[in-house]
Amino acid sequence: MNFSGIPRWVYGLAVVGGLFVLLPLAAMVAKVNWAQFIPLVTSDSSLTALGLSLRTSAASTALCVVFGIPLALVLARRPFRGQRLLRAFVLLPLVLPPVVGGIALLYTFGRQGLLGKSLELAGIQIAFSTTAVVLAQTFVALPFLVVSLEGALRTAGNRYEAVAATLGARPTTILRRVTVPMVLPGLASGAVLSFARSLGEFGATLTFAGSLQGVTRTLPLEIYLQRETDADAAVALSLVLVAVAVIVVGLSYRRPHRADIPAEAAA
Repeated sequence: MNFSGIPRWVYGLAVVGGLFVLLPLAAMVAKVNWAQFIPLVTSDSSLTALGLSLRTSAASTALCVVFGIPLALVLARRPFRGQRLLRAFVLLPLVLPPVVGGIALLYTFGRQGLLGKSLELAGIQIAFSTTAVVLAQTFVALPFLVVSLEGALRTAGNRYEAVAATLGARPTTILRRVTVPMVLPGLASGAVLSFARSLGEFGATLTFAGSLQGVTRTLPLEIYLQRETDADAAVALSLVLVAVAVIVVGLSYRRPHRADIPAEAAA
């Protein structure tokens, strides 16, 4: 007998919650000009924006992996004074309005920013460039990877790493051959979610990078601009972005196999 333990009234609320998400998407689909859909989404500006979004999202996801793995390891494995404060700051972009993040980045890497002045003297300009898009996307997407990977690390425990250490393996070897392979599903899930968040980033990008066609105008910015001049193009591009996001988020979900379920729970 398969007992779910869920009261019937919960199903009703779940249906309402699902409709709250699905109805706006259905309304958007109903507004799509299907006769002109292909020409609308394959215009030069649309393809340029989509290509830029995919490239910058891939780059920001790589940065999230590079910075997120050490952060998740430190938060999950080594208790220290101020750990809660560090976690709060790392996860702050999850609740911070993106435009605030863009302003913070501008005052850090802008021409008159904390680091921007020194970079400007060295001939490096970050604000309102493609690099700024990548940094803005990384800023808002990094917490998704850290949260996913930290949870995977805590669930996996450190017993295998302890065994490897007793056998003489060095910390870097343990990280490369034990820790990362052990939490690879969580890392992959976090990376995919980071990519999806980067793909949909708007506020921080507009504030920090601006909207220069072919340079900083990603697909969300293109949709925003098309909304003012060509509503059909905006709706068509929105549908493309929704479809890509659904595919990406779907890839991040891994249904647990029976082997993943503890023996006592399976029994």
